[in-house]
Amino acid sequence: MVKRNRVVITGMGVLAPNGIGLDAFWESVLHCRSGIGPITLFDASRFKTQIAGEIKDFDPADYIEPELKPKRMARHTQLAYAATMMALKDAGLEINNLSLPSPTPVVIGVSTSAIDVIESVHFAVERGTPNRAPVSSAAASIPQAAANTIADRIGACANATTVSSACPSGLDALADAAAMIRSGEVEAAVAGGADAPITPLTLASFIGSGLVSASNGEPETASKPFDLTRESGVLAEGAGIFVLENWERALARGARAYVEIEGYGKQRDTDREKPASGLFDSMRLALANAGRSIDDVDYISAYGPGDPTLDAAEVAVIKQLFGARAYEIPITSIKGVTGNPLGASGPLQVAACALAIRDRRIPPTANLKSFDPSCDLDFVPGQARRGKIDCALINVRGIGGSASTLLLRRPDNG
Repeated sequence: MVKRNRVVITGMGVLAPNGIGLDAFWESVLHCRSGIGPITLFDASRFKTQIAGEIKDFDPADYIEPELKPKRMARHTQLAYAATMMALKDAGLEINNLSLPSPTPVVIGVSTSAIDVIESVHFAVERGTPNRAPVSSAAASIPQAAANTIADRIGACANATTVSSACPSGLDALADAAAMIRSGEVEAAVAGGADAPITPLTLASFIGSGLVSASNGEPETASKPFDLTRESGVLAEGAGIFVLENWERALARGARAYVEIEGYGKQRDTDREKPASGLFDSMRLALANAGRSIDDVDYISAYGPGDPTLDAAEVAVIKQLFGARAYEIPITSIKGVTGNPLGASGPLQVAACALAIRDRRIPPTANLKSFDPSCDLDFVPGQARRGKIDCALINVRGIGGSASTLLLRRPDNG
């Protein structure tokens, strides 16, 4: 039989609307403190939706060396780089004296890419100054920019890959990196996702598609997954980057493992009339990939964007796969406090799951107050709950029908 190397997460870096860093992020998730508020990154006064999940008090100069010229980077690249530095430090790796094996993949998932840079060039053309776009615009606006910037900093041992599959991008990037370690192709990787879609053109697109809430007067409660009064999701930005290692390598260097990545599956919706139908197969495939059954799952981190149709559709496929056991499993969506940061959604869910497994605390679903008959599972409303999680399942679905599921397990050292 071909040996399957075990893959563990040894470092995590998070920047989210509800907190920068693991401690701030986790505390806000546990206590339902929302990071959603009025848009400040641009003047949104003419927009129907004027709220989003912005990362507060983020200064790229606090995380990015001056010689790298952080102000020339797209915002999602800044976020991805900052999260990477956090993850390396969390894993006990010194950026200026890295002992990473060669090659070390850098796999970054993005959904909207560098829209802020692209918009700035567009506005220069509109102003009649098309020859005065910043010299860095071309390099900064390519989808590969975040992965390239991180790989350049890590050094010669790194190679860079970008994954773009809508909202599952970050989760898919993590799974792709894990697959390389599992097969023995590499021993370690840096992977995750980042998106910074809070720009005029992106917001206008989401408003036109009916995918964002216009509850401008009550931004903190605008994102309400599975609640009867939910209107739609809330656009957000964020980054979640992880250090992944072969379990034997992590053990040898005395690293702490948060979780083991055990299984993964992805599938597009099989029926255009049935949104989230792909999640049924992605969950089934992830369980099979891990050699698990539905009885092994202790907790589900739902995609749950707060959309009336998509929330109900995800609940339906969970019931379809898990049957009566669906009613016994605690299920959480963290988007009540984070909003929907697109390609960073999955990574933020992974971070929350890893911390839930570590602390034996099941996070709540924020802003869930009104019962919806179509969403009648245990969504842990209101407050966190004590509970040991040995096996957690994470769902992400994206525009266009892509769906991905990742299975995490408690590591042997926990």
